[in-house]
Amino acid sequence: MAGAITHDRPGAAEGRQGGPLIVTEDAELLDDLLRLCAAAGARPEVHHGVPERRGSWEAAPLVLVGDDAARRVRGAARRRGVVLVGRDQDDSGVWRRAVEIGADHVLVLPDGEQWLVDRIADVAEGVGRPALTVGVLGGRGGAGASTLACALAVTSAREGRRTLLVDADPLGGGLDVLLGGEAAEGLRWPAFAASRGRVGGGALEESLPELHALRVLSWDRGDTVTIPAQAVRAVLAAARRRGGAVVVDLPRRIDEGVVEALAQLDLGLLVVPADLRSIAAAGRVASAVGMILRDLRVAVRGPYAPGLDDREVARLLGLPLVGEVPAEPSPLDGGPPPGGAVRGPLARFCAAFWERVPVEGGGV
Repeated sequence: MAGAITHDRPGAAEGRQGGPLIVTEDAELLDDLLRLCAAAGARPEVHHGVPERRGSWEAAPLVLVGDDAARRVRGAARRRGVVLVGRDQDDSGVWRRAVEIGADHVLVLPDGEQWLVDRIADVAEGVGRPALTVGVLGGRGGAGASTLACALAVTSAREGRRTLLVDADPLGGGLDVLLGGEAAEGLRWPAFAASRGRVGGGALEESLPELHALRVLSWDRGDTVTIPAQAVRAVLAAARRRGGAVVVDLPRRIDEGVVEALAQLDLGLLVVPADLRSIAAAGRVASAVGMILRDLRVAVRGPYAPGLDDREVARLLGLPLVGEVPAEPSPLDGGPPPGGAVRGPLARFCAAFWERVPVEGGGV
């Protein structure tokens, strides 16, 4: 059980990172809180009452006060980020004690454990502006969406942003292959199939292969594994919390996992070859995707059928135009990845895209 109490007192340490402050003399409660801190990757500071060291109470990003210690902290400076933690589900007096110490929340264990782990992990990681998350999908098969997704990620990383490239298409052959890193060490999607709740952003980033200054979440060479929607949600949420840019290569089909991915995008790019059959196919894709993703734009690939140009393709689809995606030779073995040639046309296109859609996350 968890409940909220709102008040207007500003916090002295809002936005700071670090472990929580625990105030309790209840040995069993302390064991539980230490266990939850460990699960969230946080190192707490423990006291029996208000810390004597000047500023410790005010500076802590989160304060967990055991119900046994409520009386001892009653005179402490009012601040945000105070949680009163108890064990007795039937104790109605806990709300009165929470008001007396100015707590934001009342939490009763064990029911509120997952909420508390998430809250502790937030302060341990530091929750800043989330990553700008861009999805790329093809208007038809072979449209070049994977190539564009790789080029966008490579360009973003080259410009100094924290960048994560996510391969959300298990049947696409693997973006690590396209980047020349199929043998690189690190986890692939099957390792995250059982993920539930919260995934640590830092731990996710460190576990993935690093290729061309970016992190890549792709597929292994084993049998196809179904990734549950909850796992897709948890992994992408963790990636977004790290800031910078996240680029997601999406399949054209819509299943529960893809719906979760679409729900976390800031914008989508629909890659459409400039012929009538491709435009018709892309219209169906756009109709399905548009039910979830509000900001969908079109990137057109030539050559053009008679009577078509990029503006006409966008008009026929009723979507904003990003521009024409330039052709670039497929990368040869040992050659640069898509977008890797700094002066190449595809790299210039991607650089112009990031300039028009600035990334304001923590990776810049």
